[in-house]
Amino acid sequence: MKRDKKDEEAGAGNPFANLDKTAVLQEARAFSETPINVKKCRLIISKVIYMLLQGETIGRTEATECFFGVTKLFQSKDGALRRLVYLAIQCLCKLADDVIIVTSSLTKDMTGREELYRAPAIRALCRITDSGMLQAIERYMKQAIVDKSSAVASAALVSSVHLLKQSPEVIRRWANEIQEAVSHDNPMVQYHALVLLYHIRSSDRLAVNKLVQKYSKSGLRSPLALCYLIRIAAKLIAEDDSGSDHPLYGFINSCLRNRSEMVVYEAASALVNLPKTSGSDLSTAVSTLQSYLSSPKPSLRFAAVRTLNKISTTHPEVVINCNVDLETLITDQNRSIATLAITTLLKTGGESSVERLMKQISSFVSEISDEFKIVVIEAIRSLCVRYPRKHATMMNFLSKMLRDDGGFEFKKAIVNTIITIIEENTEAKEYGLMHLCEFIEDCEHSALAAKVLHLLGKEAASTSNPQRYIRYIYNRVILEKTRVRAAAVTALAKLGASCPQLRPSIEVLLSRCKLDNDDEVRDRATYYLTTLRTNQQNVISNYVSNNLQVSVQGLERCLEAYVHGNDFSKPFDLKQVPVSSVPITSAADRKRSSLSVDAGVSTPSAAAAKKEEKKASRQDIYAEQLAAVPQFSHIGPLFKSSSPIELTEAETEYSVTCIKHTFGNHIVLQFDCCNTLNDQLLENVMVELEPTDDAGWVIERTIPLAALPYSVKGTTYILLGMPDDGGITGSFTTTLKFQVKDVDPTTGEPESDEHYDDTYALEDLDISVSDHIQPFSKANFSAAWDQLGTENEVDETFSLPNQATLPEAVANLIKCIGLGACERSDRVPEGKSSHTLLLAGQFRGGIEILSRVRLALDPQDQTVNMNLIVRSEDNAVSELVAAVVA
Repeated sequence: MKRDKKDEEAGAGNPFANLDKTAVLQEARAFSETPINVKKCRLIISKVIYMLLQGETIGRTEATECFFGVTKLFQSKDGALRRLVYLAIQCLCKLADDVIIVTSSLTKDMTGREELYRAPAIRALCRITDSGMLQAIERYMKQAIVDKSSAVASAALVSSVHLLKQSPEVIRRWANEIQEAVSHDNPMVQYHALVLLYHIRSSDRLAVNKLVQKYSKSGLRSPLALCYLIRIAAKLIAEDDSGSDHPLYGFINSCLRNRSEMVVYEAASALVNLPKTSGSDLSTAVSTLQSYLSSPKPSLRFAAVRTLNKISTTHPEVVINCNVDLETLITDQNRSIATLAITTLLKTGGESSVERLMKQISSFVSEISDEFKIVVIEAIRSLCVRYPRKHATMMNFLSKMLRDDGGFEFKKAIVNTIITIIEENTEAKEYGLMHLCEFIEDCEHSALAAKVLHLLGKEAASTSNPQRYIRYIYNRVILEKTRVRAAAVTALAKLGASCPQLRPSIEVLLSRCKLDNDDEVRDRATYYLTTLRTNQQNVISNYVSNNLQVSVQGLERCLEAYVHGNDFSKPFDLKQVPVSSVPITSAADRKRSSLSVDAGVSTPSAAAAKKEEKKASRQDIYAEQLAAVPQFSHIGPLFKSSSPIELTEAETEYSVTCIKHTFGNHIVLQFDCCNTLNDQLLENVMVELEPTDDAGWVIERTIPLAALPYSVKGTTYILLGMPDDGGITGSFTTTLKFQVKDVDPTTGEPESDEHYDDTYALEDLDISVSDHIQPFSKANFSAAWDQLGTENEVDETFSLPNQATLPEAVANLIKCIGLGACERSDRVPEGKSSHTLLLAGQFRGGIEILSRVRLALDPQDQTVNMNLIVRSEDNAVSELVAAVVA
């Protein structure tokens, strides 16, 4: 017996792991044998279902043959085999032909007395039923919804949710039966009925409100149904952008006193995620979650501490009262709970407790998964922003984690955190760079090594001893892969460009790189070496320190147009290529993004950055869309696209947003429209512009939108020609014009061919100087500043009232002018009363603009005195930028 037991253990595993599709389909012929071998057929049909669920592709002929073989098993009375038959029908119905032939057998089982068959027969029947056949079984489905058997009623309700997508008008006729099912004694039936009822009414906001109000007062017994009702109520409150003053807020708050722990947690989670919720409104929910921290159930402790972790990001003062209970969870056997408890304490605790908490994390950090290690790292990132003096303790902890085993995302999170600390805290720069240099000595991820090398090329020159980093960089040229070697060559060149005293040594190293096996490394070394040997600072600055500020997709399109134009008498003009824009964010925005750490996943900012890496920029997408419009083929490449501007208020009949696209001599206004009325179809939709002043703008073309159905976004365009007198600003009143057709709200079909004209007033639209300026960043601002010279310089002094802080003044100034900050000069250190802001950008037509702004705060009058110096390649542009502030 012992030997048999060991044999069973040795052979344990998936018995279907190595199935052969052809062999299984050959075995399926046993379905036609007489008499039916029940045991054999159960095994074969299990194999077929397994293959289909694993994604195995089966031809239509093979699927049809197998399907009809399965239908012959209806004559078997074995309950287990019959249920497998129903599953097989659901899996094969989309692959086989003539599946409708089994309808009569399924209908018979659905209406029969055998309870074991009725529920799975309903599920299978609804899978093969289309909108034309649904009316034939409508009567049976309505009876099944109100059936006494909970399994039958639940199956009918869930199947109706799927049928709602293809036949909504039929399912809506079952509303009375569905409402009756909401009062069913079985909790699962009650939940499924509520879900179906909500989906039926989801397009009608008023009906959804009535649904929530009705069942919030009647008192649903099913915990699942109550949880779903809480989610609907929270969604309605979020859509109204309101908080505790919403009528449904009281219902969610009352659910905190429910008997079910599931409902109580769902209510607390909903309350903490509501918009415009103050700390006082969260106190009740936090108290409830605090009581769950001492629960004997690990799931409740995990849910409570994870939610508190999320609250501590936005309202740390509310969570402080839970710190005593959170400290007891540091030693929890579940390491995920302990991790979340410590990261929450890191975000809510004082500066004095940092060392103690970091020591406790170190004791078990090797035992948790990479996912929760990333949570710890993100908490440390936010901690560095709050307590910059503790950077040494945190750097030591992060450097130890860098040496531990882990995946790419884990290592990437650590590197990004160290880079953030370096950028936010100048005192931590050299310490952090040395840790990163040691990391790339044994780094197995080429992308991270290249990222660190890029940082060394940019930051090493500003350290006390730049020479020490040359060895670390050059080691990568000798030992690493091609991608890393190329990045190391670039880092050496940037270091040589910024440090003239090191340039001779770096030129020797670059000469050796010309013997590399890869042409990319050789070409980079030759290019940089030739540039550095010119000893001309403006050339070195333009071609080494400051990278080409162009959009890659835009450069590709312009080169393609130049080659296909067949006019090579003029050289290719690089100024026509769109500039790659730099996102402009204030210091407060960056601080918020660094603090917004979600428990269990990476930060939204990190997720957004990851998403941006995989897709083209927003402006490149707009350029591709506009290039596809034939009416815009003559206006040249896109220079800049603005952020969307709301021209209507929220919750209005029609929603309109405008995006301004600036070209060489034109501006395209893109109006994205949405019709929120389900009983109207809009046709011939356009926006009418009326200038409020005589600025000379010319409306050259209007491209209307042919039709705008309910809840479908559409776009209409207006092409504006620049004024002949050189003006670049203007103000317009806007009106939405359209023709209205009345439609049936359920089907969306017009009730008649009659229509009437209508208009809708929109907000005014302004075209400003910033619409003609594309911001970018200069890595070596001083060299570029000296290169432009004083020929077109404009020097002005202003006083900016109603500015409480320097960061606020910097953010407002950048937004007003439209230039981008250089060398992280938009980050104002705390407590400073004076600051110098460095700005760069490009004016329409390829004219480069640089600006140096000196700011001094007068805290008593809340006034900022400002000295603005603007340099550009055109004096008129310099005066124009300086006049914006005035």
